[in-house]
Amino acid sequence: MVAQGNDFVIIDGRGQSLPEFGAEQVRRCCDRRWGVGCDQLLLLAAHPRADAAMRIFNRDGSEAGNCGNGARCAADWLMRVDGRARVRIALADRTIEAWRDGEAVTAEMGDARLLDCDAHHCDVDLGNRHRVCFDAAAQFDPAWNCEMITGSGEGSLWIEVVERGAGRTPACGTGACAAAVAWWARTGRAAPLRVVMPGGAVEVSGTPEALRLRGPVVEVFHGVLSVDSLDRSVSPTRSVHGTCGARSME
Repeated sequence: MVAQGNDFVIIDGRGQSLPEFGAEQVRRCCDRRWGVGCDQLLLLAAHPRADAAMRIFNRDGSEAGNCGNGARCAADWLMRVDGRARVRIALADRTIEAWRDGEAVTAEMGDARLLDCDAHHCDVDLGNRHRVCFDAAAQFDPAWNCEMITGSGEGSLWIEVVERGAGRTPACGTGACAAAVAWWARTGRAAPLRVVMPGGAVEVSGTPEALRLRGPVVEVFHGVLSVDSLDRSVSPTRSVHGTCGARSME
């Protein structure tokens, strides 16, 4: 599935037995030649107090704590498959509630903690950490997700995104939220913002204590993934069902 050019492979493991995905299997699944190809792999599992639990893996094999665009894509899938108007998705440190809002999917992202802020950057934690840079003097940290604010206008921000574990991507939902929180701290006013990224725009509203993220998502295709094909040493035999996004469909 695709949200503002961010693409995801979603494997719904609630009704099937999933093998353990190691870092190498994740990298191969996310590889655009040897696997399906995506920015992040999302694994859904049953959860006692939510419609699904979700684990998020970056294309380098590392695990992430949050993913706003991925959560909205997973929510769209769950609403269609389960016939629900609203869904709850459990992450490691929070539960995201989402619903369809016209042509878009809106997610209540929870809170964001402002860790540090100066004239050049703000550090924001939404379950994953972001450094939002206001100018070129800000120090880039490859261990963090980084957003560079490249422009602003009435009610709008323009940003570029580099995601930890995925590199430069067309968009980042939590990155858009982090940029909004940083901008609110800089301006002293929490007003709704349209955050424009290379892959498209989202709307961020609410407060740092209760963020809301809204934007369109699209399912590009769904099918069957041969799990054993992710291991170079064996022939494909096992398979799991999933829904996917393809960069060519941006």
